[in-house]
Amino acid sequence: MVSIEDYGEFDTEWCPGCGNFGILKAIKQALVDIGRAPHEVLIASGIGQAAKLPHYMNCNLFNGLHGRSLPPATGAKIANHELTVLAVTGDGDCYGEGGNHLIHAIRRNPDITLIVHDNQIYGLTKGQASPTTEIGMRTKIQTHGVFNMPLNPLALAISLDCSFVSRGFAGDVPHLTELITRAIRHRGFSLIDVLQPCVSFNKLNTFAWYSERVYKLEEEGYTPNDRVKAFEKSLEWGDRIPLGVLYMHEKPTFEDHLEVLHSGMLIAHKPKTELVNELIDGYI
Repeated sequence: MVSIEDYGEFDTEWCPGCGNFGILKAIKQALVDIGRAPHEVLIASGIGQAAKLPHYMNCNLFNGLHGRSLPPATGAKIANHELTVLAVTGDGDCYGEGGNHLIHAIRRNPDITLIVHDNQIYGLTKGQASPTTEIGMRTKIQTHGVFNMPLNPLALAISLDCSFVSRGFAGDVPHLTELITRAIRHRGFSLIDVLQPCVSFNKLNTFAWYSERVYKLEEEGYTPNDRVKAFEKSLEWGDRIPLGVLYMHEKPTFEDHLEVLHSGMLIAHKPKTELVNELIDGYI
């Protein structure tokens, strides 16, 4: 029987009151709820405050370059498709530096879960605007206010027919836990954009600001199987912000197209070194 204690307790470098704590708690609880032991889980991350999360869990981890969490996550899933693979990243890390990887991961549809800590700011590098920062917000870098249109990651994902698109809130851990559980159980690429207040650098999008605006789609009888309606929901922002699964579409995964995986895990295959040697010899 898996327990929360199996995933450990570690000192963190996060600010007191950071929304990352709620996300960490939700991830641990979701993995326990579906019975995944630490050795069955890999969390890949890049650079940023969000990317520190796997350092604070007892599980397999890959901590790589800025914006590059999805390539190693995809590679790990191919090598061992029985592994539960999560990528944990921030809005700058994923939607900025890693935007190209996000687009093509959605196209490939590997069976991995992407959890984006979306605090609408760069937290590790001290508060400059990110791709999701609100227009008009003043930062130490954008002293006259942000004028670029914010990226809408949910609308982007739905437009690309991402197989699972959702939004959670770090201030509602039980609901976020349920979302992560559903995302992991979904067969295909799952995106969870998590509204995560930054108590140090974002004084606009606070826990109170979100709490006054968020509502749960499932409480309104919403069903996530209509792509057009899902796209309309993804555009809601301001007075009302929807939480939950906006869109879900079952389709073949990236691994389904790889015939070599049909006979078992790639890591269990014995390498044919003689073929590699022949290839190398061909270039000598």
